[in-house]
Amino acid sequence: MSDGHRWFKRFQSPAAEATTLLCLHHAGGNAAMFREWPRLLPPSIDPIAVQLPGRANRIDEPPFHAMDELVDGLVDAVEPLLDRPVAVFGASMGARVGWQLAHALRERELPMLRALYVSASSAPSLDREVRGWDGPDEGLVQYMQRLGGTPAQFLDDPELLAGIVATLRADLTVLSTHTYQPDVLLDTPITAFAGVDDEESTPQQIEPWGKETTGPFVMNVIEGGHFLDTFAMRLVTDAISEDLR
Repeated sequence: MSDGHRWFKRFQSPAAEATTLLCLHHAGGNAAMFREWPRLLPPSIDPIAVQLPGRANRIDEPPFHAMDELVDGLVDAVEPLLDRPVAVFGASMGARVGWQLAHALRERELPMLRALYVSASSAPSLDREVRGWDGPDEGLVQYMQRLGGTPAQFLDDPELLAGIVATLRADLTVLSTHTYQPDVLLDTPITAFAGVDDEESTPQQIEPWGKETTGPFVMNVIEGGHFLDTFAMRLVTDAISEDLR
């Protein structure tokens, strides 16, 4: 599972000496959500989207159901990239994966992240379980409809919907069974983005991310809900560009 060709999706050729920005998608999502980021970021930042198994070009691979197994595979894939600075952006589930990745790098005494950016994810210390992850498919469909972000044509196609629900269930299992409690805080700078209208991960639930690091913490409340629309995506990428300048 350490083959970077499977784990990573590049949307452009990187510039020399660019900082790598690993981009981690939300539960049920895939790397395509970051296809516009090369256009929104300066050449000094090289966005590489992480593609987890069980979706898109990795549809024939079984998805992970446990965070430890997921992160172990991701660390092996990331290690060859650590010869230059690496930062991480994680959306929703991706934020928790990025946080666990940062701790795994520290525990293995590998180069640490330059920065961790988290969006639409309640802080790990709150230990929130996603209700319905082990319930009937109908409940997960309602969950997707409530959050938005899933195109209507997918919800209306039974075959496509069944695949999305299976992947979403696996991802929510990863989140809901994740019990990692680190003994040492990160010293990595953390920047959090919270949608003012996000009912799944409210700004109040995101703010305790500041307790996860001894380094700098910045909290940004932005317009929008759980998923980044075009305007919110621009705000996030502008903030990352300025921070990594």
